[in-house]
Amino acid sequence: MLRFHGYVLAVLAATSLLVGCNSKKSGNESSTGSGTIVAAGSTFVYPVMSRWISDFHAQDAGVEVNYQSIGSGGGIQQLKKGLVGFAASDMALDDQQIKEMPQPVIQIAESAGPVCITYNLPELKEPLKLSDSTLSGIFLGTIKTWQDPKIKKDNPGVTLPKTEIVVAHRSEGSGTTNIFTTYLSAVSPEWKSKVGQGLAVNWPVGIGGKGSEGVTGVVKQTPGSIGYVELTYATTNNLPVALIKNKADQWVKPSAEGTTAAIDAFKDQLAQDIRNPIVDPPAAAKEAYPISGLTFLIIPADGSDKQQRSDIKNFITYVVNNGQATAQSLNYAPIPDSLKQTDLKLLGQMKADGQPLS
Repeated sequence: MLRFHGYVLAVLAATSLLVGCNSKKSGNESSTGSGTIVAAGSTFVYPVMSRWISDFHAQDAGVEVNYQSIGSGGGIQQLKKGLVGFAASDMALDDQQIKEMPQPVIQIAESAGPVCITYNLPELKEPLKLSDSTLSGIFLGTIKTWQDPKIKKDNPGVTLPKTEIVVAHRSEGSGTTNIFTTYLSAVSPEWKSKVGQGLAVNWPVGIGGKGSEGVTGVVKQTPGSIGYVELTYATTNNLPVALIKNKADQWVKPSAEGTTAAIDAFKDQLAQDIRNPIVDPPAAAKEAYPISGLTFLIIPADGSDKQQRSDIKNFITYVVNNGQATAQSLNYAPIPDSLKQTDLKLLGQMKADGQPLS
């Protein structure tokens, strides 16, 4: 398993692969009951999903999971078309989106993690610091150079390069984009009114990259650039990550612990609706990282293939239970017991041909 983990990290470093499992079967075989589950979606969750797949296959060799890391928006579209057994998204479907699905779905919150701000400034000898107003200004395009007074104010005594800022963002529908733009909308009225939030937005400035791999590649290859990715993509590629000021006026680095603190800050809201965002926690959450989000597995509530439905339920049950320790080892925050119990109750609603799964 360690060798497999090393392989996954090498793939991420190359920023060139778009697949999660070694299966040769196509998406059209997602309902054949052949022992293969086809799934697609979030690049944010891809590193830990790869480990989950490997570990689950080791304990149940009769089931393969072919996960295609195509972005949350792509995964949702594949689910709509009936090409996958489940989708992974860093944005839960809202009530209107649920109505637009061809059949009812179940949404499981299965992991959480930070969206980190990474950059290519080799001159800096210490981590870049960015307040919410500075970060939103950079992505709005109103802060254009690294010599801007707002950046200097956040980084007193730091020698910043005399270069223009190159913004990197996702070019396709992305749950990572949704988490990041939900944060920007929460902290910047100007961003909220001019750009808004969602899987895809009309970016005021910047260069698009496909997937977290693509954004990582743009940042790595472009001096003076800044972008947003899941933490493992930055650490694997030896890219630095910025400290972000939270509402408690603390400079916080992206980490699983910071995300756990964000989840805890919203535990009452999450108990009412697991789709509640966990960005920009209140000042009482002093250790919370402010750009954090939950990832969801979206599953049809019913289906015709009883064996495959059982395989999907078993895999996701493994993810919710045993898989959480693996998530923590890869910089994701394990979901709290309260959400875990909610997930298991929701999985109990899965059916095949209208009948509950055993």
